[in-house]
Formats: sequence, structure tokens, C-alpha cells
Amino acid sequence: MATDDGMRLAYYIVLLVVIGGAMLFELSGRGGKALRQLVLWVVIFAGAAFAAELWMNDGLGGRQTITSEGRIEIPASRDGHFHLTARLNGTDVRFIVDTGASSIALGPADARRIGIDPDDLAYVGSAMTANGQVQTAPVTIDELAIGDIVDRNVRAWVIDGELDGSLLGMSYLRTFARVSFENDLLVLER
Repeated sequence: MATDDGMRLAYYIVLLVVIGGAMLFELSGRGGKALRQLVLWVVIFAGAAFAAELWMNDGLGGRQTITSEGRIEIPASRDGHFHLTARLNGTDVRFIVDTGASSIALGPADARRIGIDPDDLAYVGSAMTANGQVQTAPVTIDELAIGDIVDRNVRAWVIDGELDGSLLGMSYLRTFARVSFENDLLVLER
């Protein structure tokens, strides 16, 4: 189990214990009115935190799944995009799958997280984005892994500008034998 999944599971267990304990406490009528109201507010806060967690992560089960046959299923998120998490040089990076992007485009923050210093790059290219033209620098990602699918020496571009996150474009999507949409599910197969 991944560390994030373990932490999330622990969070849900603690939340369940807090809510369950508060309900038992309230229903048993023990404690003073002020203490019962305090417990009620803790439960309300915990419930709001739980709802926010579900909203931010597109609900339970809203993440990509990877089968042993090399099939990746990515559900559409609330914003209508398909978000895929890949491991670049040992670090998880969350991408927007973008069939309109010609290649992999790393935002400066993601580049820095995987060991590439955006300040030391030669921005020799340019690209047109929704926010206008930006300068780009070619880089090579030593290792890009999605589950058991591992690619080495993957070409990408670092964007010099305000790119919040990173884009997984056609240069990488073309490495799959099949890219298809099944209702609100993006399927990638090798």
C-alpha cells in the first residue's frame, strides 16, 4: 500500500472513531450540555473535512487504476480533465492528460521536484498555450513509470512560465497501442 493510501486510510479510521464515539456520547446523554455541544462541533468539523477530502480527490475510487495487462483506466475528474499520476525519477507527478499537447510539458515546480533545475536550462524552444506563447527547454526524464509500465530516457519540455502542474501530451500517449474514451473513462493500453 502506498504511503498516501495508508495515511488516507488512517485518517478515515480516526474520522470514523471520532464520529462514532461522538454519536454514542450524544445518544447516551452523558456529560454536560457544553461538553456535548463541543463534541457535536468536532463531529461537524470532521464531517466537513471528510467532505472536502472527497471533493478534492473526486470521491472514493476516482483515481487511476492499472491492470497487470498494462491497461490504465483514468476516470474524468470534476473539472472534466483526466488526471494521471506517474512516477518521474522516483517522484510522483500528477499530470493532466492533454491530447492537444504535442509532448510532455513539465511545470517549473514539477521539474524541480524530479531533480531538474529550471533556472539552469537553455530555453531554446517555444510553445503556444492557452495563456499565450511560452519559452521551453528540452530535457530528458531518466525514468517515467506508471505502475509496472516503465520508460527510460523520455523526452520532455520544461515550460518557462506559469504552468500550474504538468501536461502529458501526444509524444508519450503515442507509446500506447490504444488510447480510447469509454464514457467518462480514458483507457490507455500497451
